[in-house]
Amino acid sequence: MSAKLKVGVLISGRGSNLQALIDASRSADYPAEIVLVVSNVADAFGLSRAKAASIPTSVIDHKKYKTRESFDEAVDGRLREAGVGLICLAGFMRIFSDAFVRKWERRLINIHPSLLPDFKGTHVHERVIAAGVKLSGCSVHYVTPELDSGPIIAQSKVPVLPGDTPDALAERVLEAEHKLYPEALKRVAVDEQLRFAIANRRLIGLKYSGSVRVVEPHDYGVQKGVPRLLCYQQSPVRSGWRLFDLAKVEACSILAETFAGSRGDAHQRHHNWDTIYARVA
Repeated sequence: MSAKLKVGVLISGRGSNLQALIDASRSADYPAEIVLVVSNVADAFGLSRAKAASIPTSVIDHKKYKTRESFDEAVDGRLREAGVGLICLAGFMRIFSDAFVRKWERRLINIHPSLLPDFKGTHVHERVIAAGVKLSGCSVHYVTPELDSGPIIAQSKVPVLPGDTPDALAERVLEAEHKLYPEALKRVAVDEQLRFAIANRRLIGLKYSGSVRVVEPHDYGVQKGVPRLLCYQQSPVRSGWRLFDLAKVEACSILAETFAGSRGDAHQRHHNWDTIYARVA
């Protein structure tokens, strides 16, 4: 199977979302593995969670750096040393510089305790209750220079109950976060697996309408850093082909991007795909 996506998790506190990611990543078929946990707070309890799971940790105290940019450079260097391919922010209480965010574009995700784009920023639950809305929730999104404004990966709704307090609502939203974040990370990791397969000209199989066909990419273009198939060949799967299931198509937004400029039947019928395959070399 394709190599797992190497993930670095950044924390500042107790790390309950980190624990949810650790628990999910213990599964053999989970497409991501946590290779490093970084905290800007030396006594953050999340570090103990990581050590208990035998995950390397690093403390980078922002107070020891004169500028935000120098702190960001230190974090960036440590992540790259560990071979991190994707960053998960999990209660990390620092705002990165625009330069850092651009370096990690599409490889930096965060979880926020509201249904974005509503209630960006802090003191979310107090503001939700004060606004009198009936639904709150949480969102996992890509991080962009504009706060809490990146493309949304996944959301989970949580009802606001009569008489709710900010603490009571926060507790229920946190429970939803613990379920949503691992699922969102899985979706992103599968996207990256497929992106890698396409970029490296690996054969891809698409199963739709009960039939598996092999797609052989052989011409590429790149738009906004995303490899796109411009031309490909299709053929039926023959005996002796070894294919493995990468993921359900509903977890792969990369398909829409990849085949956006493609020609042929697969482009016309991508909404009917139910399984993605890649050939084992």
